Amino acid sequence: MTPHFSRMELTCRCGCGFLPLQDFMDKVERLRVKFGKSLKVTSAARCPKHNKAVSGTGEAGPHTTGRAIDFGVQGHDALILMRLAMDVGFTGIGVNQKGGGRFIHIDDLPNAAGQPRPWCWSY
Repeated sequence: MTPHFSRMELTCRCGCGFLPLQDFMDKVERLRVKFGKSLKVTSAARCPKHNKAVSGTGEAGPHTTGRAIDFGVQGHDALILMRLAMDVGFTGIGVNQKGGGRFIHIDDLPNAAGQPRPWCWSY
């Protein structure tokens, strides 16, 4: 899908073939280039059924839009990634920096009822 991210790592984990939108991935690629080092994708596109199985957001969470991705990153790199994500124009940043599954969620969803943007939250 981009020079730094393959279809395989971005496809819904249930095997349905759902992928992020290309314009979103173009923005993610710009972020990766600015970051300057590899980023491990821990979750990208999710079909509604798979999202309901793995997330409290049910069948309509950010990942189901094709406009959200999670990266396994921590510490100083997490802080740098969040700053760059804001600079590139991402509107949603979720932070999980505790335990073994540390990650940063980013999306570029629009401001909407029940989904204010820009927004930052922790898990």
